[in-house]
Amino acid sequence: MALGRRALALARERSERGNEVWALRAVAEAAAHADPPDAGTAEAHYREALALAEELGARPLAARCHLGLGRLHRKTTQPARAREHLTTAITMLREMGMALWLDQASTELAAL
Repeated sequence: MALGRRALALARERSERGNEVWALRAVAEAAAHADPPDAGTAEAHYREALALAEELGARPLAARCHLGLGRLHRKTTQPARAREHLTTAITMLREMGMALWLDQASTELAAL
């Protein structure tokens, strides 16, 4: 978490928006996988990363943010929200031919 926050601060300080998206996602992942998960922090950072990824046209990263949000909502027992993000991730990943991530998203959706 600390390294992700440091990377985020550096990316913002240097106006490196592409790196900012990656750092936002890293902080979201760290929060989502904490014990216990920090769902609020994870969701906020995933959403911010998703918005910036969409603005920059970084579709692969946007798809992975949807996957992260789907996983998070599945863990926090919000199946409708999980299904929405996982379905979006699956569609995007299939369109881009990202087989590894597509398999992971499909597995998450099947677990609902």
